Amino acid sequence: MIETIEELEALYGTPQAASQVKVATQITPSYKALIEAAPFVALATVGPEGTDCTPRGDQGQVVFIEDKHTLALPDWRGNDRLDTLRNVVRDGRVSLMFMVPGSTMIVRVNGRAKISAAADKIAQYGKAGKLPRTVMLIKIEELYFQCARAVIRADLWNTSNTPSLPTAGDILHEMTSGEFEGKDYDKSWPARAAKTLW
Repeated sequence: MIETIEELEALYGTPQAASQVKVATQITPSYKALIEAAPFVALATVGPEGTDCTPRGDQGQVVFIEDKHTLALPDWRGNDRLDTLRNVVRDGRVSLMFMVPGSTMIVRVNGRAKISAAADKIAQYGKAGKLPRTVMLIKIEELYFQCARAVIRADLWNTSNTPSLPTAGDILHEMTSGEFEGKDYDKSWPARAAKTLW
């Protein structure tokens, strides 16, 4: 097992120049375009119980630019576990990974977040006649684009070979040893989701 940074760096060597100069501490025009095009972001947080990573998506832009140092992420309807929000309240460190369907360009942001429940901030991000319950405000510490190799290797946007996978209902049925009726859950989910997206 590798146990020291020196061992790790000896194995991997020195990063190429492009890996270093791509890092910004504020939003540039190119990073602005990529963030505004992304309808999906993976949001990672850390708290006393450990780490958490959650998907956040929207029709169109998912995260908004307040100024060159600040991002805003409205909190729309979810599973109400509050894992991410609890972490942010206790430890503001966050990481975001923006993805645009069809593109191999991925933008990553590391920063510190706070959660606002101010009425004017919530109203600013209303959508489809609904309001988010809170808005996460993220102060950028660094942002950069990610090497495209992982997306290319995964052939991520190719849907022609999508496998048949377990459904949410299948998992709920399995986790409750059959007590949860998964088929009913799956059947009612599309209509339920359509009514509660925001």
